[in-house]
Amino acid sequence: MHVIADLMVVPLGVGISVSPYVAACEKILKDAGLKTILHAYGTNIEGEWDDLFAAVKRCHEVIHEMGAPRVSSSLKVGTRTDRMQTMDDKIHSVEEKM
Repeated sequence: MHVIADLMVVPLGVGISVSPYVAACEKILKDAGLKTILHAYGTNIEGEWDDLFAAVKRCHEVIHEMGAPRVSSSLKVGTRTDRMQTMDDKIHSVEEKM
């Protein structure tokens, strides 16, 4: 099943800067073959359901391996059965109306 998601991963107990952990997660998502768009408070992700959820799990595993004692994630997920839609489609739809 095709899915579009928004993921925010927050390592806890690692100090103020979390960019090394975010970068590690971004690499995992890309290596999984998922399309990503990094933004200031997370990442939009597009791909197949199982691939996406396996990559999110791997993000948690790697961030723990990097020394974070806790990891908290927020994940919003959307699917459609009426037609195929991409992240770009969603953005262009709004831009056309502006």
